[in-house]
Amino acid sequence: MNNRVRILSTSDLHGFIYPYSYADRSIKNHGLARIKTLIDSLRDENTILIDNGDTIEGSPFTFYHYLKHQDKICPISLAMKELYYDYVNAGNHDFNYGQKELLKHLQTVNATCITNNVYIQDEEGKKKCLGVPYAIREILGKKIALFGVTTHFVPQWEKPENIEGMEFVEAFEATKRTLELLKAKEQPDYIICVYHGGFERHPETGEPTELLTGENQAYQMLEELEGIDVLIAGHQHRTYCGILHKTAYTESAFSGLYLSCVDIDIDTHTITPQLIEATVEPDSSILQLTQEEENECQNWLDQTLGTTDIDLKIIDEGDARLHKSQLLTFLNLVQMEVTGADISAAALFLRATGFDHNITMRNLVSTYQFPNTLVVKKITGKILREYLEKDMEFWVVKDNKVIINPLFDFPNVQYHNYDMLDGIEYEAKISNPLGQRIISLTRNGKEIKDTDEFTLVVNNYRASGGGNYHMIENAPTIKEYQTTMVDVLANYIMNHKKISFKVQNNIKIGI
Repeated sequence: MNNRVRILSTSDLHGFIYPYSYADRSIKNHGLARIKTLIDSLRDENTILIDNGDTIEGSPFTFYHYLKHQDKICPISLAMKELYYDYVNAGNHDFNYGQKELLKHLQTVNATCITNNVYIQDEEGKKKCLGVPYAIREILGKKIALFGVTTHFVPQWEKPENIEGMEFVEAFEATKRTLELLKAKEQPDYIICVYHGGFERHPETGEPTELLTGENQAYQMLEELEGIDVLIAGHQHRTYCGILHKTAYTESAFSGLYLSCVDIDIDTHTITPQLIEATVEPDSSILQLTQEEENECQNWLDQTLGTTDIDLKIIDEGDARLHKSQLLTFLNLVQMEVTGADISAAALFLRATGFDHNITMRNLVSTYQFPNTLVVKKITGKILREYLEKDMEFWVVKDNKVIINPLFDFPNVQYHNYDMLDGIEYEAKISNPLGQRIISLTRNGKEIKDTDEFTLVVNNYRASGGGNYHMIENAPTIKEYQTTMVDVLANYIMNHKKISFKVQNNIKIGI
């Protein structure tokens, strides 16, 4: 007799269904089609299937869908419906297209939403919980309680119109409150916490893995709260699996690279967590389900928008950051021309491909991978210097070479938190102490003073303090632009046809 309860969970799928890269169509061991095959091989009548959010945003496929077919149901939602999820939790990126699209996703998947720390307004304007406070399942005579919380940092990143009328309760406090309620009212045999947030400290060592801002609180939950038997984490795109303070935990990266599987032996009360790689064959029915729109997307990605004779291809990401690829010059040029700002900042995202001679939409969405918009801030020379000093924390000196600071490389990659600026010239000496690395800062060859004033264009993530750039968050906002950066770039390239500009080597990073 099988006296085992199994918890299967996905997290941070980010719209990936198909088992290949959208940058070059190379085969990848990821995507919901592969995950479906795994689930079918592991699922039985004693299995609970959960998704932990960040589902409807993040792939070129979902980007195309919301650009061209927003009136229809998102492909990843249709695919998830075929997997018959039992429960879903909302992630921060599920709010990127507004409440209407989030609710459409939840209704399509047709699973119980267990997000209990987000409140929305109903049709009559009354406040109600996005999900249920908790759910109870009876399996093999055991009472299993499940609840979900999401990082309460959503309002710091999201466009206000997308979360209008919503309230986000602090995740740790919501978890504490729910545990107290379950113990008093339900007295379950097992409690499953599904948290769209991650570990702010390494679960094995307790060492901080980031600034302790409260964005991620999984370690604090397991350190200070009793009663959680299984914690399913997400959000950070890390891979964690183990036991901490008698709680089994998993975090399963992103894009369907892994399936989380937690087995509860009800005879021995042993809980065994594991992460299973998606190296199986993809499920053909899932591939066929959204193939028509996927084909449209692929044709759209190969459309030529314009041409360039400047080298905008990314071959070596490290070198492209250390010596500033002209791709970043181009991104900043566009941002300044569109907004009229004096200075522009942009980052080179992980695995960005850059642009070919014939620039296609595939180049764009493989290079600028997020639905970011632009924000213009008013800053002083003093704030600019603080910004650049924070920026230079990205680098360290090792063996007489400038290399990427390991804190940006592990336990999760944060290369998007290194910006390169145009409209100014600056030089950094990385062997200097933190906060004293900028040794030259000029604009058009003239030294910038603390009292000088400028306008600075950044993406909405950085404008909200993302990456702990709080000096930018606190600077006055001059104007916000609601068009996504990919659309801005596409329109610019189509209007100009041939991209040509003066090469800028305005950043010097030295030992």
